[in-house]
Amino acid sequence: MPAGDAGPAPAEGGRRNAAGRRAGGGRAAGSGESERRAAIVGLAADLFAERGYRATTVREIADAAGMLSGSLYHHFDSKESIIDELLSSYLDDLHREYEAIVERGGTAIDQIDGLVRAAFSSVARHRAAVTVFQNERVHLIQLPRFAYLTAAEQSTQRLWMKVLRDGIAAGQLRADLDPKITYRLLRDSVWVSVRWYSPSGRLSPDQLADHFLRMLLDGIRPHGPATDADDLPPTTP
Repeated sequence: MPAGDAGPAPAEGGRRNAAGRRAGGGRAAGSGESERRAAIVGLAADLFAERGYRATTVREIADAAGMLSGSLYHHFDSKESIIDELLSSYLDDLHREYEAIVERGGTAIDQIDGLVRAAFSSVARHRAAVTVFQNERVHLIQLPRFAYLTAAEQSTQRLWMKVLRDGIAAGQLRADLDPKITYRLLRDSVWVSVRWYSPSGRLSPDQLADHFLRMLLDGIRPHGPATDADDLPPTTP
């Protein structure tokens, strides 16, 4: 669930994928090469998350991968290409899940349930990528190559906002909800979990989503007079 409330994305030519990224980038890869590239990206992701992108050197990535710095350039033409592949893969994966959930239809509550579960699952699967996105976004969006980060944020926000607005219009969500504020609160609640949630802990991503949804849904469902706290009859101590 990418963060940010960005304005229009900078213009950039080329074919884009679902997340708004230009297709291609880095070097062409066969199946064996793809596996090696994925391993390098995974190692680099951990270094970027721990040390920061700009503080991590190509030599450190090569050392972690058990190769010489020069050999790393056989797989990636630059450190920038590595973080590009890391972030674009994460965003593409998340966007595909979001689109599939919305395309299945159902009520707004059904779709929000699915989107929240997908978001927590993505945080667990792409833990390092989410951390790197959070830490490096402000720097990266200044670079033309990473204009797709802003486009992905905008696409995600549009998708969530449509679910919320449609739910309000259909009477499935409270009429007094502000869709944009609701989206931001949902997004940030899930987004910050990467700082404290461990997938190897006592809760699976789906169990964490269960807890979150129990707290959330009573706040956004429409309340009848009998369940509105202000209208409850007084009780005797």
